[in-house]
Amino acid sequence: MPGSALINVMIAAARKAARHLVRDFGEVEQLQVSRKGPADFVSNADRHAEKILHEELARARPGYGFLLEERGEVAGADKTHRWIIDPLDGTTNFLHGIPIFAISIALEREGKLVAGLIYNPISDEMFTAERGQGAFFNDRRIRVAARRDLGQSVICTGVPHMGRGDYADFTRELNNIMPQVAGIRRTGAAAIDLAWLAAGRFDGFWEHGLSPWDMAAGIVIIREAGGLVTDMSGGEQMLKTGDIAAGNEMLHGPMLKLLNA
Repeated sequence: MPGSALINVMIAAARKAARHLVRDFGEVEQLQVSRKGPADFVSNADRHAEKILHEELARARPGYGFLLEERGEVAGADKTHRWIIDPLDGTTNFLHGIPIFAISIALEREGKLVAGLIYNPISDEMFTAERGQGAFFNDRRIRVAARRDLGQSVICTGVPHMGRGDYADFTRELNNIMPQVAGIRRTGAAAIDLAWLAAGRFDGFWEHGLSPWDMAAGIVIIREAGGLVTDMSGGEQMLKTGDIAAGNEMLHGPMLKLLNA
Protein backbone atom coordinates (compact mmCIF):
# COMPACT_ATOMS: atom_id res chain seq x y z
CA MET A 1 0.00 0.00 0.00
CA PRO A 2 1.50 3.39 -0.97
CA GLY A 3 2.12 5.66 2.00
CA SER A 4 0.07 8.78 2.55
CA ALA A 5 1.68 12.19 2.17
CA LEU A 6 2.15 12.28 5.94
CA ILE A 7 3.81 8.86 6.13
CA ASN A 8 6.03 9.70 3.17
CA VAL A 9 7.21 12.86 4.96
CA MET A 10 8.06 10.80 8.04
CA ILE A 11 9.87 8.13 6.00
CA ALA A 12 11.96 10.71 4.13
CA ALA A 13 13.04 12.38 7.39
CA ALA A 14 13.86 9.05 9.03
CA ARG A 15 15.92 7.83 6.08
CA LYS A 16 17.95 11.04 5.95
CA ALA A 17 18.75 10.86 9.68
CA ALA A 18 19.44 7.13 9.35
CA ARG A 19 22.22 7.63 6.82
CA HIS A 20 24.22 9.53 9.43
CA LEU A 21 23.45 7.00 12.18
CA VAL A 22 24.64 4.12 9.98
CA ARG A 23 27.88 5.96 9.25
CA ASP A 24 28.39 6.74 12.93
CA PHE A 25 27.54 3.17 13.95
CA GLY A 26 30.34 2.02 11.69
CA GLU A 27 32.80 4.03 13.78
CA VAL A 28 31.77 2.55 17.13
CA GLU A 29 34.03 -0.51 16.91
CA GLN A 30 37.11 1.67 16.45
CA LEU A 31 36.02 3.98 19.25
CA GLN A 32 35.66 1.08 21.70
CA VAL A 33 39.45 0.88 22.02
CA SER A 34 40.07 4.60 22.41
CA ARG A 35 41.03 6.04 25.77
CA LYS A 36 38.04 8.37 25.89
CA GLY A 37 35.60 5.70 24.72
CA PRO A 38 32.60 6.11 22.45
CA ALA A 39 30.06 7.66 24.87
CA ASP A 40 30.58 11.27 23.80
CA PHE A 41 30.63 10.23 20.16
CA VAL A 42 27.27 8.44 20.54
CA SER A 43 25.77 11.50 22.27
CA ASN A 44 26.83 13.59 19.29
CA ALA A 45 25.33 11.04 16.89
CA ASP A 46 22.06 11.21 18.84
CA ARG A 47 21.95 15.01 18.73
CA HIS A 48 22.89 15.13 15.06
CA ALA A 49 20.10 12.71 14.12
CA GLU A 50 17.62 14.73 16.16
CA LYS A 51 18.70 17.94 14.43
CA ILE A 52 18.11 16.39 11.01
CA LEU A 53 14.68 15.08 12.00
CA HIS A 54 13.67 18.43 13.45
CA GLU A 55 14.80 20.33 10.36
CA GLU A 56 13.20 17.95 7.87
CA LEU A 57 9.85 17.69 9.64
CA ALA A 58 9.69 21.43 10.36
CA ARG A 59 10.30 22.11 6.68
CA ALA A 60 7.62 19.65 5.58
CA ARG A 61 5.04 20.70 8.18
CA PRO A 62 5.73 24.31 9.21
CA GLY A 63 4.33 25.34 12.56
CA TYR A 64 3.99 21.90 14.13
CA GLY A 65 5.35 21.60 17.66
CA PHE A 66 7.91 19.05 18.83
CA LEU A 67 8.65 16.90 21.86
CA LEU A 68 12.27 15.81 21.45
CA GLU A 69 14.41 13.54 23.60
CA GLU A 70 17.39 15.91 23.64
CA ARG A 71 15.82 19.37 23.27
CA GLY A 72 12.55 18.75 25.07
CA GLU A 73 9.41 20.70 24.18
CA VAL A 74 9.60 23.03 21.18
CA ALA A 75 6.37 25.00 20.77
CA GLY A 76 4.95 25.60 17.31
CA ALA A 77 2.48 28.09 15.91
CA ASP A 78 0.13 25.19 15.19
CA LYS A 79 -1.02 24.12 18.66
CA THR A 80 -3.02 21.15 17.37
CA HIS A 81 -0.07 19.12 16.07
CA ARG A 82 3.07 17.86 17.80
CA TRP A 83 5.84 15.54 16.66
CA ILE A 84 7.17 13.16 19.37
CA ILE A 85 10.67 12.01 18.43
CA ASP A 86 13.42 9.71 19.67
CA PRO A 87 16.34 9.97 17.24
CA LEU A 88 18.15 6.96 18.69
CA ASP A 89 16.23 4.51 20.85
CA GLY A 90 18.63 1.85 22.08
CA THR A 91 21.61 4.09 22.76
CA THR A 92 23.39 1.49 24.91
CA ASN A 93 23.10 -1.06 22.10
CA PHE A 94 24.53 1.51 19.68
CA LEU A 95 27.34 2.23 22.12
CA HIS A 96 28.31 -1.46 22.24
CA GLY A 97 28.01 -2.14 18.53
CA ILE A 98 24.76 -4.12 18.91
CA PRO A 99 22.62 -3.51 15.78
CA ILE A 100 19.29 -3.22 17.57
CA PHE A 101 18.26 0.44 17.74
CA ALA A 102 15.76 2.67 16.01
CA ILE A 103 14.54 6.09 15.01
CA SER A 104 11.04 6.66 16.40
CA ILE A 105 8.65 9.36 15.13
CA ALA A 106 5.03 9.88 16.18
CA LEU A 107 2.52 12.60 15.36
CA GLU A 108 -0.02 13.82 17.87
CA ARG A 109 -3.11 15.71 16.66
CA GLU A 110 -5.28 17.48 19.23
CA GLY A 111 -3.81 15.27 21.95
CA LYS A 112 -4.36 11.98 20.12
CA LEU A 113 -1.65 9.87 18.51
CA VAL A 114 -2.42 9.57 14.80
CA ALA A 115 0.75 8.30 13.09
CA GLY A 116 3.90 6.40 13.98
CA LEU A 117 7.16 5.26 12.42
CA ILE A 118 9.90 3.03 13.84
CA TYR A 119 12.98 2.40 11.69
CA ASN A 120 16.04 0.25 12.32
CA PRO A 121 18.54 1.51 9.73
CA ILE A 122 20.92 -1.44 10.14
CA SER A 123 18.33 -4.09 9.23
CA ASP A 124 16.42 -1.62 7.02
CA GLU A 125 13.19 -2.56 8.78
CA MET A 126 10.57 0.18 8.58
CA PHE A 127 7.36 -0.05 10.62
CA THR A 128 4.65 2.56 9.96
CA ALA A 129 1.03 3.20 10.82
CA GLU A 130 -1.55 5.92 10.41
CA ARG A 131 -4.74 5.97 12.42
CA GLY A 132 -7.48 4.06 10.61
CA GLN A 133 -5.15 2.90 7.82
CA GLY A 134 -3.52 -0.20 9.31
CA ALA A 135 0.08 -1.01 10.19
CA PHE A 136 2.87 -1.93 7.81
CA PHE A 137 6.32 -3.54 7.85
CA ASN A 138 8.09 -2.03 4.86
CA ASP A 139 5.26 -2.43 2.29
CA ARG A 140 3.52 -5.41 3.87
CA ARG A 141 0.45 -5.20 6.11
CA ILE A 142 1.07 -6.60 9.60
CA ARG A 143 -1.07 -7.90 12.45
CA VAL A 144 -0.29 -8.88 16.02
CA ALA A 145 0.15 -12.63 16.61
CA ALA A 146 -3.05 -14.63 17.13
CA ARG A 147 -1.80 -16.81 19.99
CA ARG A 148 -4.41 -17.35 22.67
CA ASP A 149 -2.34 -19.11 25.33
CA LEU A 150 0.31 -17.43 27.48
CA GLY A 151 2.05 -20.79 27.72
CA GLN A 152 2.92 -20.56 24.02
CA SER A 153 3.85 -16.89 24.12
CA VAL A 154 7.11 -14.96 24.12
CA ILE A 155 6.90 -11.83 26.25
CA CYS A 156 9.33 -8.92 26.03
CA THR A 157 10.24 -6.39 28.70
CA GLY A 158 12.82 -3.86 29.79
CA VAL A 159 15.10 -4.75 32.69
CA PRO A 160 16.03 -2.24 35.41
CA HIS A 161 19.70 -1.42 35.50
CA MET A 162 22.17 0.75 37.38
CA GLY A 163 20.46 3.89 38.61
CA ARG A 164 17.11 3.14 36.97
CA GLY A 165 14.03 1.20 37.95
CA ASP A 166 12.50 -0.56 40.93
CA TYR A 167 14.40 -3.84 41.17
CA ALA A 168 12.10 -5.40 43.76
CA ASP A 169 8.94 -4.59 41.84
CA PHE A 170 10.41 -5.87 38.59
CA THR A 171 11.50 -9.10 40.27
CA ARG A 172 7.96 -9.61 41.58
CA GLU A 173 6.51 -9.11 38.10
CA LEU A 174 9.08 -11.40 36.51
CA ASN A 175 8.42 -14.13 39.07
CA ASN A 176 4.70 -13.91 38.24
CA ILE A 177 5.20 -13.99 34.47
CA MET A 178 8.10 -16.43 33.95
CA PRO A 179 6.36 -19.68 35.00
CA GLN A 180 3.40 -18.90 32.74
CA VAL A 181 5.08 -18.19 29.37
CA ALA A 182 7.27 -19.86 26.74
CA GLY A 183 10.01 -17.24 26.99
CA ILE A 184 11.11 -13.79 28.12
CA ARG A 185 13.13 -11.47 25.90
CA ARG A 186 14.92 -8.14 26.34
CA THR A 187 16.27 -6.26 23.29
CA GLY A 188 17.34 -3.00 24.92
CA ALA A 189 15.18 -0.77 22.69
CA ALA A 190 11.52 -0.25 23.63
CA ALA A 191 10.58 1.09 20.20
CA ILE A 192 11.90 -2.11 18.60
CA ASP A 193 10.02 -4.21 21.16
CA LEU A 194 6.73 -2.50 20.29
CA ALA A 195 7.30 -2.75 16.54
CA TRP A 196 8.17 -6.43 16.78
CA LEU A 197 5.05 -7.07 18.85
CA ALA A 198 2.96 -5.38 16.14
CA ALA A 199 4.59 -7.68 13.56
CA GLY A 200 3.83 -10.82 15.61
CA ARG A 201 7.40 -11.56 16.67
CA PHE A 202 6.55 -10.97 20.33
CA ASP A 203 3.21 -11.73 21.95
CA GLY A 204 3.32 -9.28 24.84
CA PHE A 205 5.35 -6.44 26.27
CA TRP A 206 5.54 -4.50 29.49
CA GLU A 207 7.88 -1.90 30.92
CA HIS A 208 7.99 0.89 33.50
CA GLY A 209 9.64 4.29 33.44
CA LEU A 210 9.55 4.96 29.72
CA SER A 211 9.42 8.44 28.19
CA PRO A 212 6.74 9.49 25.66
CA TRP A 213 9.23 9.34 22.78
CA ASP A 214 10.08 5.72 23.65
CA MET A 215 6.55 4.47 23.06
CA ALA A 216 4.39 7.01 21.18
CA ALA A 217 5.07 5.60 17.70
CA GLY A 218 4.78 2.02 18.93
CA ILE A 219 1.37 2.67 20.47
CA VAL A 220 -0.03 3.75 17.09
CA ILE A 221 1.58 0.85 15.23
CA ILE A 222 0.37 -1.83 17.67
CA ARG A 223 -3.18 -0.50 17.74
CA GLU A 224 -3.31 -0.36 13.95
CA ALA A 225 -2.00 -3.94 13.92
CA GLY A 226 -4.97 -5.01 16.05
CA GLY A 227 -3.29 -5.05 19.46
CA LEU A 228 -4.14 -3.53 22.81
CA VAL A 229 -1.95 -0.98 24.60
CA THR A 230 -2.67 0.38 28.08
CA ASP A 231 -0.98 1.54 31.23
CA MET A 232 -0.62 -0.95 34.08
CA SER A 233 -4.11 -0.22 35.38
CA GLY A 234 -5.67 -0.84 31.97
CA GLY A 235 -6.10 2.88 31.31
CA GLU A 236 -4.85 5.36 28.71
CA GLN A 237 -2.20 7.23 30.69
CA MET A 238 0.92 5.57 29.23
CA LEU A 239 2.57 8.81 28.11
CA LYS A 240 2.01 10.36 31.54
CA THR A 241 2.87 7.41 33.79
CA GLY A 242 5.66 5.94 31.65
CA ASP A 243 4.21 2.47 32.27
CA ILE A 244 2.95 0.33 29.41
CA ALA A 245 1.52 -3.13 28.74
CA ALA A 246 0.72 -4.43 25.26
CA GLY A 247 -0.48 -7.61 23.60
CA ASN A 248 -3.25 -9.06 21.50
CA GLU A 249 -6.88 -9.11 22.65
CA MET A 250 -6.57 -12.59 24.17
CA LEU A 251 -3.29 -12.18 26.04
CA HIS A 252 -3.32 -8.56 27.21
CA GLY A 253 -5.79 -9.12 30.06
CA PRO A 254 -4.20 -12.27 31.51
CA MET A 255 -0.74 -10.71 31.28
CA LEU A 256 -1.92 -7.54 33.04
CA LYS A 257 -3.53 -9.63 35.77
CA LEU A 258 -0.26 -11.45 36.43
CA LEU A 259 1.71 -8.17 36.48
CA ASN A 260 -0.64 -6.72 39.07
CA ALA A 261 -0.86 -9.87 41.24
